[in-house]
Amino acid sequence: MDYAIVVALQIATGVATLVIISLGLAVVFGMMRVINLAHGEFLMLGGYSALLARGAGVNLWVALLVVPPLAVGLVGAIVERLLIRRLYGRMIDTMLATWGLSLALIGGVNMVFGNSISGFSAPLGSFVVGRFHVASYDMFLVVAAVVLSLAIWAVLRLTPAGLLARGTMQNPEMAAALGVAPERVYAVTFAAGAALSGLAGGLIAPVAGVVPTMGTAYIAKAFIAVITGGAAMLAGTLVASGLLGTVATAVTFLSTPVFGEVALLAVAIVLLRLLPRGITGRFLRRAL
Repeated sequence: MDYAIVVALQIATGVATLVIISLGLAVVFGMMRVINLAHGEFLMLGGYSALLARGAGVNLWVALLVVPPLAVGLVGAIVERLLIRRLYGRMIDTMLATWGLSLALIGGVNMVFGNSISGFSAPLGSFVVGRFHVASYDMFLVVAAVVLSLAIWAVLRLTPAGLLARGTMQNPEMAAALGVAPERVYAVTFAAGAALSGLAGGLIAPVAGVVPTMGTAYIAKAFIAVITGGAAMLAGTLVASGLLGTVATAVTFLSTPVFGEVALLAVAIVLLRLLPRGITGRFLRRAL
């Protein structure tokens, strides 16, 4: 029984981690249809900003929850203004540009910090489940995933800013005719997606370590979750993350992490073969 509880908690942590790393990409790709191949590097920058803030003596929770989204959100705003803004509607060009940006960020951070893993201990200690010790920070990640998901839903569904963002993404010409500046909405949305990616990097830094190439370990999972989820940005990401995270974590416990990754990819391929428009292309069509 104790082992079953621990496995269930680890599955919840795996799902929560997948949700956290995917939300920033879901905002950028789900709303703007911009394929940001530098998403993993935004995660990495979030991890390094938390690491540097912690090294400078900043309070741990401020270093994890405040500094990364602010720093990476600013980077995202600069990237959108100098690079992405010129490429809207040109998907292949955007992919190539953000791929080049990801390589440049990895190379630049590698030159500054070196290719070694850095990090700091996860806070909150652990609690006991029978014969097992479970990290309390894992449960914090579950709570963080729930809070972030609810916050994004509330902003997009209940606030004037969210209404403007959704309306502009659906019909920028009509929004412009009504006095809304689409380029400003695009800039804010891309910066918000980057900030969410930075926050994700800060949150996973204590458990994953920080290294210039850390983004490569997460970007494929994030894209798989967002694309498998389908058109409904938030609902699709949550449902796909729940399904794929459960499969990957369960198979990891039964075998090895390598087979867990293979199982995640196999399930995603089957889902996309059966549901080419994603999960929410068939179900939850009216969800956000």
